[in-house]
Amino acid sequence: MSNESRGVDFLAGVIIGSLLGAAVGAAVALLMAPQPGEETRAQLRQKGIELKERMVELSEEARKKAEELQEESRTVLEKQKARLEEAIEEGKKAAAKTKKELLEELEKESSQAQA
Repeated sequence: MSNESRGVDFLAGVIIGSLLGAAVGAAVALLMAPQPGEETRAQLRQKGIELKERMVELSEEARKKAEELQEESRTVLEKQKARLEEAIEEGKKAAAKTKKELLEELEKESSQAQA
């Protein structure tokens, strides 16, 4: 698993943990408040709806960010792959040139030795 994937997972965990903490805190505050049960239930229901909507928004943002990071990673890897292939090709050319030069030199030495 890549570091970016772990970072996105961590971010999602923090967001979800924060939302759950906020929900629990809001529920406790409402239950401790001196008001009728119907009002408390209505407030809890409303807060639950708001938190659900916020969680959907945050999870969508986290998903988009993860997709962006994945695309950036893919782009970087493709560039590095192209650079690596280019370097390998240059290495092959250099090796072929050196081989040719060495063979030519060997032929000269061989011709001189025969003469």
